[in-house]
Amino acid sequence: MEEQHRPDAEAPLLAAAATKPDGAASSSPARNKYPFFCAVLASMTSVLMGYNVAVTSGAQIFMAEDLGLSDTQIELLSGAINIYSLVGALFAGWTSDRLGRRLTIVLTNAFFLVGPLIMTLASGYAALMAGRFIAGIGVGYALVIAPVYAAEIAPASSRGLLSSLPEIFINTGVLLSYVSNFAFSALPAHLSWRLMFAAGVVPTVFLAAGVLTMPESPRWLAMKGRTEEAKAVLDRTSDTPAEADQRLLEIQEVVDADSNGADGGGAWKEVATKAGVRRVLATVLALQFFQQASGIDSVVLYGPRVLAMAGVTSNTLLLGLNVLFGVAKAGSILIAMALADRVGRRPLLLVSTGGMTASLLVLGSVFAVFAGAKDDPVVAGISVAAVVAFVCTFSVGFGPLAWVYSSEILPLRLRGQGAGLGTAMNRVMSGIVTMTFISLYGAITMAGTFYLYAAVAAASFVFIYTCLPETRGRNLEDMEQLFRTK
Repeated sequence: MEEQHRPDAEAPLLAAAATKPDGAASSSPARNKYPFFCAVLASMTSVLMGYNVAVTSGAQIFMAEDLGLSDTQIELLSGAINIYSLVGALFAGWTSDRLGRRLTIVLTNAFFLVGPLIMTLASGYAALMAGRFIAGIGVGYALVIAPVYAAEIAPASSRGLLSSLPEIFINTGVLLSYVSNFAFSALPAHLSWRLMFAAGVVPTVFLAAGVLTMPESPRWLAMKGRTEEAKAVLDRTSDTPAEADQRLLEIQEVVDADSNGADGGGAWKEVATKAGVRRVLATVLALQFFQQASGIDSVVLYGPRVLAMAGVTSNTLLLGLNVLFGVAKAGSILIAMALADRVGRRPLLLVSTGGMTASLLVLGSVFAVFAGAKDDPVVAGISVAAVVAFVCTFSVGFGPLAWVYSSEILPLRLRGQGAGLGTAMNRVMSGIVTMTFISLYGAITMAGTFYLYAAVAAASFVFIYTCLPETRGRNLEDMEQLFRTK
């Protein structure tokens, strides 16, 4: 429906691609595989991000046993990484605009090396928090730089697919952390949780070295006046030579228009003076708010605790079911990646938030009706099914596409800083959700907590339906025009 209102200035290449029927795919130029390789390598940092955030889901059981941590300490330790990531998120745009996208990814890997190493060797709560702080900075950087690089390296034909890669790799990292929790759970408590953190240290060096083989973002090169280098990268990452020329022209037009604001002040001046830019920034912040306020990280970090409250008593079974959640969550991202450039962002977001609302209502109702049940296979089965449905519907749309949509619609001059602000909103809400979950269900019951999350998911459905236009197949550089004229 949204595509009927495409602006006349749309590039002919993209207009033709958007209107071409599925059956005509054979006559279109073959997709370039090189940007896929680049986006995969950049997004591998997101594996470490997902691993470091979620590893405490199972590790907290053994940390409490070994170090005597209280529920309050566990709650703060698990959720604080999201608040700490604000430091990384707010500096990532500045860093990436000065050092480049590629070196910023290398710096991110350094944080993921030092932070988990400190936690592995920690002998008390203070050292754990120090390691969590450093890892949190890395989380903030990873959340900003990986989607930005993927969006800037990708041609329009595969931008939705490649921009989804950071999310699939985040969820792969989450899954690997759950596997680590399960694999090391049979070891003595003082050793098991340390190995869970140590497992995430080794890959950082190899990933940092691999990233140095990637090309720099063509948009960043153009911003720095390195037009010939930008053209060379575009020639390697576009589907056709004509598209490479078109992409360079569009990037150069935006860079030239914003040349007087090279210090970053011009970008923020646009926020104050242009309604379209303000709407774009407001949309990014709202998407990130709703994505986390609907409670996904409560399940990511406290899945075993949720199921224990539903009557599952075996630690082995709890950690095994957590692996199931990780598989379902990561697998569902593949659907989003396959469909984002076929059916569009808007339909997937609506299906996702509608499914999230329904599954959260079911989960809340299970706790409302069967509160206190122990080892009841029916109650446990319904709870597991509801959690799986929640993580699947989240991951098939809202999880990856909130980042894809945000990266697409931000104007070039505001992209680094705007992505940082969006990530800051995401992490603030994630921190609030994860640092209050135990206290919240203690105050309003587990049923009340999931009903609250369901209400937020329903509100996000309304926001998407009323406020978000379709962006599939559009140039990154004309998104501001779309929002100003919509």
